[in-house]
Amino acid sequence: MSNSSLMKAGCFLAGCIALAGCGKKFNPASGEAPQAQVTQTGNAGLISVQDATQFPLVTAGRFDAPTKLDVTGSVFPDISREVPVISLASGRVVDIRATLDENVKKGQLLLRVQSPDITNAFDTYLKAVNDEQLADKALIRSKDLFAHGAISQAMLEQAQNAEDDAKADLTAAEQQLTTLGVDKNHPSSIMNVYAPISGVIVAQNVTNAAAAGVTYAGSSTVFTIADLSVVWIVCDVYENDLPQVRLGQEVQIKVNAVPGKVFTGRVSDIGPVLDPTIRTAKVRIQVTNPGVLRLGMYATATLLSRNTVPHAVVPASAILHLHDRDWVFEPAGNNQFKRAEVTAGDMLPNNMQEILSGLAPGQQVVRNVLELEATAEAQ
Repeated sequence: MSNSSLMKAGCFLAGCIALAGCGKKFNPASGEAPQAQVTQTGNAGLISVQDATQFPLVTAGRFDAPTKLDVTGSVFPDISREVPVISLASGRVVDIRATLDENVKKGQLLLRVQSPDITNAFDTYLKAVNDEQLADKALIRSKDLFAHGAISQAMLEQAQNAEDDAKADLTAAEQQLTTLGVDKNHPSSIMNVYAPISGVIVAQNVTNAAAAGVTYAGSSTVFTIADLSVVWIVCDVYENDLPQVRLGQEVQIKVNAVPGKVFTGRVSDIGPVLDPTIRTAKVRIQVTNPGVLRLGMYATATLLSRNTVPHAVVPASAILHLHDRDWVFEPAGNNQFKRAEVTAGDMLPNNMQEILSGLAPGQQVVRNVLELEATAEAQ
C-alpha cells in the first residue's frame, strides 16, 4: 500500500469520526460525560480531538529480547537412531509381515526367509556332535590305557587335545545356530527376522519371493527402521550468519503443517564445509518429536542468541494493524495525536506485544487505538 493510500485512509478515518461527533452535543443537565469529538487536521499523520484525556495513554515498557536468526530447513531422521534390519541367512523371502511406513515394535516379526544356510549350519552342528562324542570316547579309553601303562603320556595328551578341539567345534556350531535363530532341538529351514528396535520402517528393499542376503544377489538390508522420537532439522545458514550460531544453542521450530505450534530444539552440529555455490553451511538441530513431525516437512528455525537487545513493549490494543503495516498514536500536544509507524514483534504474556522498531521504551502511546473508532461509531 502506498503512502498516499495510507494518508487517504487516515483522513477517511478521521473524517468519519469527526462527522459522527458533530451530530450529538453535550447536555449538562443529563449528567452524562461528553462524547469525544475527533476532527481532521488536514495532516493524515495527525488527529485532533476535543479532549485528549478521554484517550488514556500508556508508557512503553522495556523487554530485553535475545537476538534472533531465522533460517529454513527440512525434517530428517537422526541417523544414530536409524537401524538396518539384516537377513543373516541368504535365501528366498517366503513371508513379509511388515511394509514401508509401518510403525513396528522391538521384537516384532518382520519377514521369514527360507535359506540353505540354515540347513548347512544344522548339518555342521550334527557332525560336530558326532565328532565330540567320538573324541570323548577315545579320551576315556586313552585314560584307561595310560593308567595301565599301555600308552605314553604323549598319546594321552593327543587324545585330550582331540577332545578339546571337538568341543570347540561343537560350541561354534551351536553358536551359529543361535545366530541364525534356529532351535537345535526343533530345526527348520525357515529363519525369522525380527525388528531390532521400535520405530517406523523408512526403507524396504525386498518383496515376497525376492532374494534376501548377498549370496543370491539380494539385499542384506531388507528394511531400515528409524526411531523418530527425536529428529533433525537440517538448515542452510549463510557464512555471514555463522558467527551467530553455536553448539547447544536453543532453537524455536515452526512447521507449516502444524500452525501455531512451536517446538524447541538445540544445535547439535555445525557443518565444517560450505556449499561453494550458495555459500551456506549445514546446521543440524536436534528436536524431540511429539509424533507430529514427519520426514521431509518444511521448517522455519529461529536461533536465539545469548545477547539481548532492548525492545519496547506495549499492550496489543495500542497497535493498529492497517494495510499490512503497524501503527501507534503518540501524544503531540494541543489535544492532538501523531500516528507513528512501528514494526510489531511477538506476542508476550498478559496480552502485551513486542515492538521491534519505531518506538522506544518510555515513550507514551494511546492505550487502545480502537477507542477512536468506537467513539465515532457511538456518535
